[in-house]
Formats: sequence, structure tokens, C-alpha cells
Amino acid sequence: MFESLSEKLQSVFKKLRGKGALTEADVNEALREVRLVLLEADVNFRVVKDFIARIRERAVGQEVLQSLTPAQQVVKIVNEELTNLLGGNEVGLKLAQKPPTIIMLAGLQGSGKTTTAAKLANTLRKQGRKPLLVAADIYRPAAIKQLQVLGDQIGIPVFTLGDKQDAVSIGKAAVASAQSNGQDVVILDTAGRLHIDEGMMDELKRLKAAISPNEVLLVVDAMTGQDAVNVAEQFNQALEVDGFIVTKLDSDARGGAALSIKAVTGHPIKFAGVGEKLDALEPFHPERMAGRVLGMGDVLSLIEKAESAFDQEKADELERRLRENKFDFEDYLEQLQQMRKMGPLDQLLGMIPGLNPKQMKGVEIDESQIGKVEAIIRSMTREERHHPEVMNGSRRRRIAAGSGTSVQEVNRLMNQFEQMKKMIRDLSDMEQGRRPAKMPFFG
Repeated sequence: MFESLSEKLQSVFKKLRGKGALTEADVNEALREVRLVLLEADVNFRVVKDFIARIRERAVGQEVLQSLTPAQQVVKIVNEELTNLLGGNEVGLKLAQKPPTIIMLAGLQGSGKTTTAAKLANTLRKQGRKPLLVAADIYRPAAIKQLQVLGDQIGIPVFTLGDKQDAVSIGKAAVASAQSNGQDVVILDTAGRLHIDEGMMDELKRLKAAISPNEVLLVVDAMTGQDAVNVAEQFNQALEVDGFIVTKLDSDARGGAALSIKAVTGHPIKFAGVGEKLDALEPFHPERMAGRVLGMGDVLSLIEKAESAFDQEKADELERRLRENKFDFEDYLEQLQQMRKMGPLDQLLGMIPGLNPKQMKGVEIDESQIGKVEAIIRSMTREERHHPEVMNGSRRRRIAAGSGTSVQEVNRLMNQFEQMKKMIRDLSDMEQGRRPAKMPFFG
């Protein structure tokens, strides 16, 4: 996410920090570089011009240049202005005082609208809501079927009248159905086009007038950069949107769309799509995103991911087993599975302050290794998982063959597991006031 932009900005600020004392000329030179970086990232040129002007006005004052850490002060200013550029504060959904809350999704064909509708429904269901998905795209082949398949995957009902009714009739009937069945959120997946046309906008206007949605959210593809901002501007002028959902943000190394859209339209990004899975939709936090871009990490999001992935009762049980030295391969496998729920490792590492996974020399983030470990453990018998000490040479050869790995890889996992158990025992000794044995090093 924002990989190219982040690396280039961090390089600029690294030069500033290396200077110690700063002059106005130093700051101006740095801002020239920042300006070029942002333009290369496909940020709207008017947005870049205003952004640089605000930073320059704040950064060249005596209070900054004569401070003990002028470079840090400049970075702090950039962080604050970047947060403002991205929207300032998180803006949540406007929920109806009297259910159901009606959310109308719009966007061009190919922006990820149908999948995003399912992701949004899944997110709201986890918050205790009872959403209803509405198939209001009657033009794209298989659009209705796609939404039904996605709804089945997450256990959320899909309202459809087929492709013979118009979107306005479908929308009205869906809202009435939700009111009758106690569903408190209605999410409409409307039709997109390959480009903006008058017929498309007219249908969306009529649908909006008929159902009076609480939220009109435009779904835009981050990978299209400046084109996404142009689409957002045109939709907003015609439809008066309430906010945006930016998809494929995890694949956007530049960041132009996310950095421009609020400043150009005046409306906030409310959610970000950060992966293909149906739980890969996050509320958009401007201050956290600014931190990621500038290499300051995003610890709050990391904690939230951990809290949502890890079951508290299981965590308590694991702690008890650790203290009683009963940690086995069943526990090891469960921890791997919990960690995978948090998302791709490179995304998680990007949330750690000061740690850019792409700059970690000699460290390869290979998630297939986790898959190999899982395959090895699953190839063990129940006895072997609970009592690893029974593993002899023949058992290890059988496990390697069953998991599609080598005996060396099985041995490596066994060694890592024993080192982990030893470290756990040492930590337990430290808590109980005993002198621990020398900690093993393992990487």
C-alpha cells in the first residue's frame, strides 16, 4: 500500500534529518522533492500545489528552524497536513434513526462494486446489524448471480426481482421487504457502465429520489489513480455522493486517488478495500493512513486486527497451557491459523513503526512457508501432535511424504518448536523469580 510513495517520501525526510540544523533553503529543497514525489504518485496537481503551500507556510517559521529538532518538526507538520488532506478524522456511516438504513452503492463497471457490497454487509453484520443485499444491477450479465453467491458465502440474504424489473422498482420493493423482515440495513448494488453516460446517471437519480438513501457511496478503483478522482468529481456533481469506498488500496503503490479525492470533492473516504477476501474492508482512518505513508506505522490498526482475530477464551487457555508447559503442535497450529486471520504478513509488517518490509535487507516475506508448516503439522497423527517426543526417523519421513515437504523441513520445524518451548520455559522461570537458562537465538 503506497509502497512507492512511502519509500520516496521517507528518503526525502532522511536527508533532512541528516542535516541537523536547517535553513529555509533546505526546507524549500525538500518540499520541491516532495512535490515531485506527489506528482509522480498521480496526485491531483492543484491538490499538490495547495498542500506544499500549507507546509511551506508552517515550516519556514523561526519556531521550526530554530528548534532543537527542526527536521522532526517538519516531518510532524507534513504528517498533520497529510492527515488533513486525507480527511482529518474518520467519518462513519450515517445510520437512520428509524431503521432500515439505506446505503446505495454507485460506480463504474469494474470498480469492484458487487464484491464491495458483500464486504460492507459482512462488516455491518459483525457489528450486530442485520443487512439485506439488493441486486439492482439488471444490465451486467451474471451480476445478480454473483451477488447471490457472495451472499451465500457470508450468510446474508439477497433480495432480487430478476432482470425484468427496473432498478427503481427493485429498490422500493427491497426497502419494503427489509421493513417487513426486521432487516436494519439495506445495501443496493446498482448498475455500472464502462464509462459515465447520461442514461446511467438518470437511473441513479431516479433511484435516489425513490428510496431516499441515508448514504450514497461511490466505489472507486485506487489503481486507476487520477481517473478515479475525475470519476468521483463527475459522480458527485451529478448525484451528490456522501462519501467513497476506495477498492484495491492494498495494490496501489502510488496513492494518487486516496490523496486527492477528499480535497477535490469535499467528501470523505469512508472505507478502504485492502484485499480480495470478504473481510478485507477497513474503516478509513486518515491519521493512521498518513502514519503508514510516512513510515510511522499503524499500531492501532494492528491491535484491532489482533483483537478481532484472537479469541479471548482461547488466549486464556493458551496462557494456562504455556504456564503448565503443555504447549504442543495443536496449540502451535491454532496460533498460526489465528495469525493468518489478521491478514497478509507484508501488510502487518507495514503497520509496525519504522519497519518497511521492502527495506528489510535479507528478509523475505514468504507466506508459503506458513502453509508448509501447517501441512507438516496436519500430516502428524494425534499422538505426534500431542507428544512430539515420539517422533523418530521413520515418522519424520512419513510426515514429509504426506505434507509434500522434505525431511529437512520437518526437522527444521521440530527444532524451532523445541526452541520455542525452551524459550517459554525460560520466560516462565523469569516470572517466578528463578534464574533462566540462556535464551536460544532463532530466526
